[in-house]
Amino acid sequence: MTTNPYDVSGRHVAVVGGGRSGLAASRLVMQQGGSVTLIDAKADLAERDQLQALGVELCLGAMPDDVPVDASLVVVSPGVPADVGPLQAARGRGVRVIGELEFAASFVAGPIIAITGSKGKSTTTTLVGRMIEASGQLVLVGGNIGVPLSAQVDASTPSTWHVVETSSFQLETIERYHPHVAVWLNFSPDHLDRHVTEDAYERAKARIFENQTAADWAVVPAGAARIRAHATKGGGQIVTFGADLHAEDGIGLAGDAIARRHSGEGVEPLVPVSAVRLTGRHMLGNVMAACAVADLAGVSSADMTRAVEGFAGLEHALEYVATIGAARLYNDSKATNVDAATMAIEAFDGPVTAIVGGVYKGGDFARLGPPLRARRGSVVAIGDAAPLVEQALSPFVPVTREASMDDAVVTALAQRRDGGVVLLAPACASFDMFRDYADRGRVFKAIVARLAAAAGGQEEVRNG
Repeated sequence: MTTNPYDVSGRHVAVVGGGRSGLAASRLVMQQGGSVTLIDAKADLAERDQLQALGVELCLGAMPDDVPVDASLVVVSPGVPADVGPLQAARGRGVRVIGELEFAASFVAGPIIAITGSKGKSTTTTLVGRMIEASGQLVLVGGNIGVPLSAQVDASTPSTWHVVETSSFQLETIERYHPHVAVWLNFSPDHLDRHVTEDAYERAKARIFENQTAADWAVVPAGAARIRAHATKGGGQIVTFGADLHAEDGIGLAGDAIARRHSGEGVEPLVPVSAVRLTGRHMLGNVMAACAVADLAGVSSADMTRAVEGFAGLEHALEYVATIGAARLYNDSKATNVDAATMAIEAFDGPVTAIVGGVYKGGDFARLGPPLRARRGSVVAIGDAAPLVEQALSPFVPVTREASMDDAVVTALAQRRDGGVVLLAPACASFDMFRDYADRGRVFKAIVARLAAAAGGQEEVRNG
């Protein structure tokens, strides 16, 4: 029997970061017989009483210079930068510092499906979970989306699939994290406010493959030589999605269906394209990736199709909100980088007015210019990045700056009074004006609902 390198029974563990992952890791340490000091820069936590009832010692209000000297392991939440004082001091004293995902993965009993990418992680992760569930197998979905992996340990069995959205922040702190199926959907510069360079961001993403063996699978986009090269170094068997099924094996389009080609077996239809209810060609790519994973997990084409037919997408991911007058309004608040916003714009054929801006994370806003110009579009710029947005995009399309989301939506609607799409596709983080991307999206939807009601109540509004 293999010994868990993170056996914490009788040991003192410092958990740095009191977000969802840090709280779940603290509880897991206590369940495994360890003791915890939870460190967070916030002055208080909503879960303070629950944690203290469990026996967790709290160190709140500011980051200390070091973790407790008797802590033999440090577990860090993904939202905490690697260079904060207590982490640097612990490493300097030879104390092991790992991420919550690394820690939790050592305790789960079932195989892990890890999904990363610069765009589409949440949609693909959710859809894979729905496909496996439709097949009648046990599945738990979480990680960077929803429930942290640490909170899934109690329910894990050897036959439970763990479908884990895996971010670059989480991958930075892995050592042994070993997905049986590792998926890298796409790559474009993101999180450069933390990773600093595109190369560092890419190296973090590539770690998803590093512990795979020939018994594992790496799912990568066809034609993405850069991603495939990383997968090849990892040692897993490679499966491509978006493949040209006339020329190569993999998952791709064959006529009006998503299909699979495997050497010697011909082309087998899996899911009719007509079953896909998601907007945008990039969303079709996410469905193909999910089909590739589900096929590896033994899901039948009928179960894949049933899952796809029942999936209308996630809140804040190219979510249709309403029609007001001649304008259709969509919420893609999850489009927090330039590449994601570009794909959102390209999902539509007619005129698009995009609401862009927030906290700049890196990337070139000018890349939004050509697809907007091709759609006779315009931009309403908001937030801290508004001056950068205006500078980059005014050579391509008209740009208006507004100080609030209310004003931005009103202005965008006025520009689309003759028809087209108003699209919230910020290409930025949200923390200048909102708690997070979900808060930003819900504020946008509330404003749209109010404007629809004021317009006479004839408009269709979705309050997902």
